[in-house]
Amino acid sequence: MKNSILLFLSTIVVLQCAFSQSKDSAEVYYQKGLQEKTARRWMVAFNCLQKSVQYDSNNVNAERELGLVALELRKYGNAELAFTKVLSIQKNDTTAVVNLANLSFWTHQWKDAITYAQKALQLKAGSGWNYVIGKSYYQQEDYGQAFKYFQAASKEDTANSEIPYLVGRAFVDMNNYKAAVPFFQKAIALDSSKAQWMYELALVLATIPNDRMAIQYYLLAAEKGYKVDNDYYENLADSYAAVGEGQKAVDLMLKALDKKPGDLVLLYSVADAYYHMKKYPEAIDYWDKILFYDKDNSKALYMIGMAYQKKGDTDKGRQLCDRAIAMDPSLKNLKQERGSMGL
Repeated sequence: MKNSILLFLSTIVVLQCAFSQSKDSAEVYYQKGLQEKTARRWMVAFNCLQKSVQYDSNNVNAERELGLVALELRKYGNAELAFTKVLSIQKNDTTAVVNLANLSFWTHQWKDAITYAQKALQLKAGSGWNYVIGKSYYQQEDYGQAFKYFQAASKEDTANSEIPYLVGRAFVDMNNYKAAVPFFQKAIALDSSKAQWMYELALVLATIPNDRMAIQYYLLAAEKGYKVDNDYYENLADSYAAVGEGQKAVDLMLKALDKKPGDLVLLYSVADAYYHMKKYPEAIDYWDKILFYDKDNSKALYMIGMAYQKKGDTDKGRQLCDRAIAMDPSLKNLKQERGSMGL
């Protein structure tokens, strides 16, 4: 019995010594980690701090420093684990809360970003959290909550151009184009370098439609460096056509056609523009190009017939229109519409 007691007591002593040694080792590696961090030897500091928390898993200071060094090394997964551990020990640790909010936001973990940013707001730690929460709600398509936080964010940071831009985008997503316009304009006024925003605003204005103003923003976008490609030419051309500047529209569409000679929609747009400019032979030529690719395109055939009638060849034009209607009886409605419009 006496031997059993002695064995038990000796075991306790050994455990206490081991625990003490573990604590000592944790502190040694922690201090070494701090020194290496100060010297900006990030990887060495990271390894030292990892060893420190291995020896003492409840060393909140070591965990916090490990998270900060992991951020410097862009080891975001390790940083997240470290700061989460810190919060499990100290639930209101501001360093952990702020960094978890940022990490969640950077890595598009929107729900976690909202949770941690709201906690940061409660703790009054850091700044810019209304914007973080607003954008996180926006990314989840909860525009009601997004607007609420964006409104607060815009008061905190009146120079943040992305706030009105995202509000504008939210209205576009809700198909409320007129409401989107002033927010896009405010965003561009705050940051006049954003060619993409200018182009998006032009598209919105063309949808309303306000093509005359859309043209201004299309041109401004190109001036600011927006990539002038086929889509750009076609959209700008559509707006020029809508405001009655047919030749400018045609010139742009022909540039696009050089690269996409078989694009039926583009061919039809060119033909239609020529038709409205009363250049009927040119219109016929481009509708003929459509029939080359698609001989059953009844609408192109019908419009060729209309163009012939407009240029004075009435009998031939009517025959072509009748052939087109025989192919597609619904074209009778187009005939009635164009007749009532004098076209």
